[in-house]
Amino acid sequence: MPRNRDLFDDSTMTFGEHLEVLRTHVWRALLGMMVGVIICLFIGNHIVGFLRTPIDNALRKANMPVAADDLGGMDFMGFVRQLFSAAEETPKEEIVVAPDALADDELLVQIPIESLKQAIESVAPGTIKPVAVSPPEAATDEEPTEPSEDVVAQTVPLVIKAPELELFRKTSDRFNRPVALKVEEAFMTYIKVSMVAGFAITSPWIFYQVWLFVAAGLFPHERKYVHTYLPMSLGLFIAGALFCFYMVMPIVLDFLIGFNKWIGVELQPRLSEYISFVLMLPVMFGLSFQLPMVMLFLERIGIMTVKGYSENWRMAVLVIAIVSMLLTPSDPQSMLLMMFPLVFLYIGGIQLCKLSLTKSADPLA
Repeated sequence: MPRNRDLFDDSTMTFGEHLEVLRTHVWRALLGMMVGVIICLFIGNHIVGFLRTPIDNALRKANMPVAADDLGGMDFMGFVRQLFSAAEETPKEEIVVAPDALADDELLVQIPIESLKQAIESVAPGTIKPVAVSPPEAATDEEPTEPSEDVVAQTVPLVIKAPELELFRKTSDRFNRPVALKVEEAFMTYIKVSMVAGFAITSPWIFYQVWLFVAAGLFPHERKYVHTYLPMSLGLFIAGALFCFYMVMPIVLDFLIGFNKWIGVELQPRLSEYISFVLMLPVMFGLSFQLPMVMLFLERIGIMTVKGYSENWRMAVLVIAIVSMLLTPSDPQSMLLMMFPLVFLYIGGIQLCKLSLTKSADPLA
C-alpha cells in the first residue's frame, strides 16, 4: 500500500522553509502597520474630526429654527415631502452674526431703531425727539414730523456682552455634536480610529507582503490574472467607500435625524456608536461594489454563465435588494442608495464576463 505523499514532496521548498518565509512576511506586515498606527496616533484628532463632519453638519442642519407647525401635525407623507424639499427651501429670516469678530461671550443682534428709541424713552423720558427725514434742500422751519415707516423699519447692530452668553453658547452647541457617556469613551474611540486608519494607510504594504508569499506558489498565468483584476477590485472598493461617505452618509443622517425630530425624540448621538457606524457603512458599500468581480469569478469556475446572468436578471435584482437591506441600517434610503448602484454594477459585471470570454477565445490575447 503506497504511503501518503507529503503536500510539499514536489516543491522546491520544505514545509519548514515555507513557514519561515510566512513568518518573515507577517513580521514585515505587522511592523509596517505599527508605523502607520503610530503616525495616526499623532494626527488622530484630525481623523476623528474628519469622520465627524457628516454628523456635525446634519445636526446643525436639523437644529436650525423652523416654524412651529413644520413638524408638529405633519403626517408621514408630509415628512417625506419635506425631506426632498428641504434643500430647495431658504430661510425666511436670518440673524446677522459675525463669529470671527466676536468673542464667545458676545452676541451681535439687529435692534429695530424704533424699539431702541422706546427703550431709551422708557429710561429717560423726553430725551428723544422725533426728527423728520428729508433731503437738506427740502428742510424748512416747520415742526418736525413723525419718521416714515422705512426709517422705523431700519435696524442698528448692537453687541451684547455677558458671561452667561458663553455658557449658553456652549450649552446649545452640545446638541450639534456627538457625546461621550463614559470617561474613557473618547480615549478608546481615539485609539480605535487610529488603529483602523493606520491599517488603512499601510494596507498597500500589508497586501504587498501577502502577495509576495502567495505569488511564489502561483503559475505565471495565475499571476497575470491577479495583476489584472486585483487593481480593479481595489478600485471598486475605494469607489464604494467614497460613494458612501460623501453621497450616502449625508442623506442617511438627514433622514434618520429628521425622523427622530418628526416623532418628537431629541437625538444626541454617542461618539463611539457613531464612529462604529461611519466606519462600518463605507466598508459594507466597498464590499458590495465587488459584485462584478464575484460575477466574473463564478463565471470563470463554471458555476454561472453570461446567458444565465442575462436571463435571471429579475432574480438578481431581488437578491440585490435583500443583500442591500441586510448590509445597511434599517432606513429605506441607505438600502435604495446601495441597491441602485449594485443593479448598474450587475449590468457591468455581465459586460465584464463577455469581455473576458472574448479575450480567452482570442488566441492572440
